Amino acid sequence: MPRSDAAPPAAPRRPIRLERHGDVRIDDYFWLRERADPAVAAYLEAENRYADAVMAPAEELRENLYREMLGHIRESDSTVPYREGGFYYYARTEEGKQYPIYCRRRGSLDAPEEVTLDANALAEGKPFLAIGDYAVSDDGSLLAYSIDESGDRRYTLRVKDLRSGRALPDAIENTSSDSVVWAADGRTLFYALEDAAKRPWRFYRHSLGSAEDALLYEEKDERFDLGAYRSRSGRFVFLVAGSHTTSELRYLEAAHASGPLRLIAAREADHEYDVDHREDLFYIRTNGGDAPGRSARNFRIVTAPVPDPSRANWREIVSERPDVMIEGFDCFADHVVRYERERAVPRIVVTRAESGETHAIAFDEEVYALRPSGNREFRTPVLRYDFESLVTPPSVFDYDMNSRRAILRKRTEVPGYDPALYEQRRIEAAAADGARIPISLVRRKDVPIDGTAPADLWGYGSYGLNFPIRFDPARLALLDRGFVFAIAHIRGGAELGKGWHDDGRMHRKMNTFTDFVAAAEHLVAGGWTSPSRLVAEGRSAGGLLMGAVVNLRPELFRAIVTAVPFVDVLSTMLDPSLPLTITEYEEWGNPNDPEAYGYMRRYSPYDNVSPGAYPAMLVKTSWNDSQVPYWEPAKLVAKLRAVKTDGRVLLLKTNMEAGHGGASGRYDALRERAFDLAFILRELGIEG
Repeated sequence: MPRSDAAPPAAPRRPIRLERHGDVRIDDYFWLRERADPAVAAYLEAENRYADAVMAPAEELRENLYREMLGHIRESDSTVPYREGGFYYYARTEEGKQYPIYCRRRGSLDAPEEVTLDANALAEGKPFLAIGDYAVSDDGSLLAYSIDESGDRRYTLRVKDLRSGRALPDAIENTSSDSVVWAADGRTLFYALEDAAKRPWRFYRHSLGSAEDALLYEEKDERFDLGAYRSRSGRFVFLVAGSHTTSELRYLEAAHASGPLRLIAAREADHEYDVDHREDLFYIRTNGGDAPGRSARNFRIVTAPVPDPSRANWREIVSERPDVMIEGFDCFADHVVRYERERAVPRIVVTRAESGETHAIAFDEEVYALRPSGNREFRTPVLRYDFESLVTPPSVFDYDMNSRRAILRKRTEVPGYDPALYEQRRIEAAAADGARIPISLVRRKDVPIDGTAPADLWGYGSYGLNFPIRFDPARLALLDRGFVFAIAHIRGGAELGKGWHDDGRMHRKMNTFTDFVAAAEHLVAGGWTSPSRLVAEGRSAGGLLMGAVVNLRPELFRAIVTAVPFVDVLSTMLDPSLPLTITEYEEWGNPNDPEAYGYMRRYSPYDNVSPGAYPAMLVKTSWNDSQVPYWEPAKLVAKLRAVKTDGRVLLLKTNMEAGHGGASGRYDALRERAFDLAFILRELGIEG
């Protein structure tokens, strides 16, 4: 990218001495944490002005990219309606409007449309809006929903009367966005409240119109969050207390909202389980073995009688298999459906509950994603699932579990897209210790495999989360310019089971970073790209990945794009007042322990920046991000500016009105992505 005449900002150095376990760190930019200091916002705004000045010559390119990406999207569209309680629910978008409109029709798709919630109206006059919970009472008369108006995940729970359209006076602040559940009476709500560190820790029962709510449970262990859900059968409300490695569930009858919470199985270190209900049984997915202290790491499924679901009464119906991860399951009146993954490839397995007859649904692509979708009815033979791949747009199927026939209900229209022009592949790279790292990739068929193609390599590798295989219309802007797009399914995720996660966390975290390096090297060795044409991207914990690999192997990448990156690992994990710190000790380690501190010291990106040449970098953050605070990427950029020896571009772009996910409006988000792509293309000398 041609250099701008604008001078990059230089953050003032205000060194402080940080010492722990005899190790001394001098942090010149610790002061950037002081949000109330006017100099902090002034520095971020100066960085924004500098980024805009550097990218000003690409303004036409950015606009062209935005229009091109927008041209691949049907702006006025609708989701496939799902049935729940006598209504068909769906969401639709209208051209020119940033947010979805939530709707329903009573009894028939031909019935008049009722708008349940218009997010555009809620967002009027606000720079940010996110919808959290959306839960309709059993009789369909009331809607409980929560909204965040700043991006800091500070949700307010509200209730709307869908018969009259008026808002009820009930409003509860600081609720968790995945905890709102109706009781069967349609007048009682359950929800979890967050503490100062944004940890859901108290579970309440709220009667509509009441000024005082009943506290049902308080979670005192700061590693655990609370969440709640309703069984598909509708009979039970489940309260989940979960850490990154352990869970514990309680339940009550939805028809007896004032009843007591009862325990399924007491928490046991490294034992995770979840529960659904059918007839007189609880169905339980568990990674615990057939006795306390034993493990079934990739999970098995057991049943337990509703009157006494204690662990002594568990009966196994699906055993654990070392090479197959059971990722989840759903109970229906006559069927039990489980979602599995083997060698990073997902599948759906259907079992007729009474006979035990089992079959798997076949899929004919090499790389794809599956998700259950809109399955709100319990007494139905139809399973709805979403399917998409790197070449197939999102597709909604209804699968008759009796006849074994799948019906395509909708495939998202992508104007100007011809799938015959593209191909996807699954290849593998070899890590230094022999582990085989899956890589998913897509390219146009006419792109040569001779090292000349530009490539965009993504990764994440944390929390046991699988990197999602998605069809992204915006990605066509790169593919149609000759890019190879690739995803490295590195350790720390769970694409190859719980062991894949275990091998990329705590004192094995370095595997995550070296796996990504091995994937990049494999792409180069295989002729997919070259270091001078290779871009890497990652966000959040994937931003930690970017920060670590750019310190390890800066010469392997031409450019890095990272958003809301978790890069100040030691200082963040030593501050228990911050959101997520204590809950994440089980993912990264507790640096108050000398051994854990020493290991984290090896890879913490901010603490390992050193003089030398770095790739061109675009670092993005948000002022209201409560998950990875703005100061982490700001400190990283400030330190890089002070010590790096190359003349390559380094940009910090802060959205001053958003949170962890960036802009909330769909058009604003597309413009943010156009900025990223313009940066990438200019760095690689691709101007058109």
